[in-house]
Amino acid sequence: MRILIDTHVFLWWTMADPRLPSRVKTRLLDPDNILFLSVASIWEIGIKVHRGKLHLPEKLSPYFSARLAAYRIDPLPVTLEHVLETASLPAHHRDPFDRLIIAQARTEGIPLLTSDAVFQKYPVEAIW
Repeated sequence: MRILIDTHVFLWWTMADPRLPSRVKTRLLDPDNILFLSVASIWEIGIKVHRGKLHLPEKLSPYFSARLAAYRIDPLPVTLEHVLETASLPAHHRDPFDRLIIAQARTEGIPLLTSDAVFQKYPVEAIW
């Protein structure tokens, strides 16, 4: 199964945050699943680090290089189709990064792994 990981799920998983349920860890560790992280998530994390709202154990580039490889995660590029899809989404979510991730999940037909209940309001398969 292909799975698009929401930003907070990626952070919780790679930082061993106790808020990540064991059933979600099991899904993430299943070798039959193909995991994706949106480049928009990486951009969002970079902004939060730059603004001092998030601290990582190392600089962005080595952090992502190491984690993406170690956790078997493929980056999902942002395409024009993804960006255009955001315009068709209802305004349930105002966060532009979340809207883009939702648009990517819809466009690519990939379930989205998130604890954000607002995602359920969109025509996207949100799993948790």
